[in-house]
Order: sequence, then structure tokens, then C-alpha cells
Amino acid sequence: MGGNQSKPTAPPTLPDSLDEVRLLIDDLDRQLLDLVSQRARLAEQVAHIKQRDPAFSPGQSFYRPEREAQVLARIRELNPGPLDDDTVAWLFREVMSACLAHERPLSIATLGPSGTFSELAAVAAFGHGGRLQFEPGIPEVFRAVSAGSVDYGVVPLENSTEGSVSVTLDSLAGSDLLLCGEVALRIDQQLLSHPDAASHPRCIVSHAQSLAQCREWLDAHFPGVERMAVASNSAAAQQAATDPEVFAIGPAFAAERHGLIVRAANIQDNVQNTTRFAVLGREPVAPSGEDKTALLLSVTNEPGALSRLLLPLSEAGIDVLRIESRPARDRVWDYVFFIDIAGHRDDPAVADALERLHPHCGQLRVLGSYPVPVISHPGGE
Repeated sequence: MGGNQSKPTAPPTLPDSLDEVRLLIDDLDRQLLDLVSQRARLAEQVAHIKQRDPAFSPGQSFYRPEREAQVLARIRELNPGPLDDDTVAWLFREVMSACLAHERPLSIATLGPSGTFSELAAVAAFGHGGRLQFEPGIPEVFRAVSAGSVDYGVVPLENSTEGSVSVTLDSLAGSDLLLCGEVALRIDQQLLSHPDAASHPRCIVSHAQSLAQCREWLDAHFPGVERMAVASNSAAAQQAATDPEVFAIGPAFAAERHGLIVRAANIQDNVQNTTRFAVLGREPVAPSGEDKTALLLSVTNEPGALSRLLLPLSEAGIDVLRIESRPARDRVWDYVFFIDIAGHRDDPAVADALERLHPHCGQLRVLGSYPVPVISHPGGE
């Protein structure tokens, strides 16, 4: 896609005068504004065309994850520099987000209150044009999307240090929602406190995953201090804002939101600490050309069951990207498996392999096919 197109080259010479450079910048800014406005008008026309389609329902979203992924991948290929590919893709993501919001803003449920890593992930996934709706817990995010009160949801799925978020997996298993995308965000944890707090807290609070990600650092610097898990990092920050004897762990921007200071920076035990967030929706996503598919499978507890389950995927040459087991909630000592594979469910090879899987499964459910992320998000401060 775009592989045969040459990247535009930079002008051979640039003026040496500061005034001349500034005049060129001013002129380019006017051109950029005009082009962005033209793009927004074309986005309006897309909305009008879709609304004339009898198959388009009034409440349906204009957002197409596969189309966005294709556009951003093409932008990366065309990027001539000097800005890096992720930066250029991020700029275009924001332009697309603003144009979409001009048509009809997307509503996105995520873990709140404001000041969570989930909020950062939601902005990374949809840009600043989305309207965030904060929910007190992960199950509530699922309920908001299922009820149709929001278009999409963003929830933590897996952490590189602490593994999968069990409440998210259990909610997926019990829901009809589909995975529509994902965002990987590096998680930099900060120790936060009230500006007037003493140097030693009575208690340190945060989300259970954040406390676990900072266990060794806390053992070394605050041995014996009580640690308490709360619903979110932002809820912890709120508690620290009202009680100087309580320290919180969370992102740096939670300190800005709640009037706190950063007592210690980047206290996570693993400097590469990363969390993968899932985007939840109600409608399937069309193929983008580079996709992955999430599956939920169950098998009987007998020798060789898992190997028989994976054999059709292996024979079809389909990469298994991730596999994880969870206890079945309705059967003692039986398990369900969450498996991520390369490819889209509509790809012929994937569709054939899934058909061959059926006889070996007590349950087989496609949790969603969606584009592989186009933009890397290295920091989640």
C-alpha cells in the first residue's frame, strides 16, 4: 500500500534570514489551515453520503477503524522526514479525530475519574476529538458500551509486568461486545502526595495493578507502610488530595488534575512496564490488510486437548500471538482459553482454520478482528 510511491524531497535550499524563514512559515501555516479546512469539508460530504445510504442507521458511528489504520499506514510510508513516522501519524490521527468530531463526536467510556492511564489510552486511541465518559470500574465500562450510551470503551487488558487484567477477561467472556482495536502504552508510575504532606505517609494507595508494578520499590523505600488498592489511580489521587497522610501512585498528569506534587518519579520496578488496552465496540471491524483476531475457546479437561485445539492453526500457518487460560466460571477445574492470532476472521485461511477448530471446542467465540496498531505510544506519564 503506497510502496511504489516516492517520498517528496525537501527544498534544495532554505533562506538564511530569520525574517524570511518566518515569512515562509506563516505562508505554510495559511496553506495548512486551508488544506485542513478542505479535509473537514470532505469529511462532511462523507457523512452526507453515508446518511443517504438506506443501510446506514441514524445512530450508527461514522468511525471506521480499518479505514483509519489504512490512512495512517499510508502516511507513515509517505513521510519524508524530518519528523519521525509516529509523530507524523499522530498529527494525522488528531486531524482525523477533529474532522470526525465535526461530523459527530465519538463518545468513549473509560475508567475514571479523570487522571487514569485508561484516559491516556483512550486519547491515544481516538485523539482529542472524542468525548470521554468516566466510569467507576471496568464492568461499568462494558455496561455503558453494551447499553449504547457510548460508542466505544477502552479498558486495560494486559500488563507486561503483572500479566492480564482478570476482571477485563472475565467481562469479555460474559459479554457480547467485540474487540475493535488496541493501544499499547508504556506505564511510568509516579509517587504523588499533597503539597503539605510529611515525608512519610500513613498509607499508600493506588489501583492493585499499579501497587504490584511498584512492589520492589515500595519494599525498599517504604517498608511496613500500609498499601491499599482502590478502583483507579485517579481515585487514589483524589484521596491523597484530601488527606496529607496518604500518598498515591499514578500518572504525572493525575498530579496536575488533583493539585498534587510528584514525590518520586518513575518508581515502577520494570522500566519497560507497558499495558495493552482494548477498544470495545458493538460492531465488527472490516479487514484493514494487517489485522489480528482474538478468540475465546473452551475444551474439556483431558490429555492433549490444547494441542488438538492448536493443530488446525499450525497446519494453516497462522501465527498464534498470545494464549492465556482462565478458570471456567461455571465448571470446576475446566478452563477457557484466550488466544490472539494473526489475520482477520474474514481471511480465507483464518476462516477455514476456525471451521476446523469447531469439533475440538466446547465453545468457540470470535471476540473480534481489528487492525494491528499503527502508532507506537512510548510513554504514559
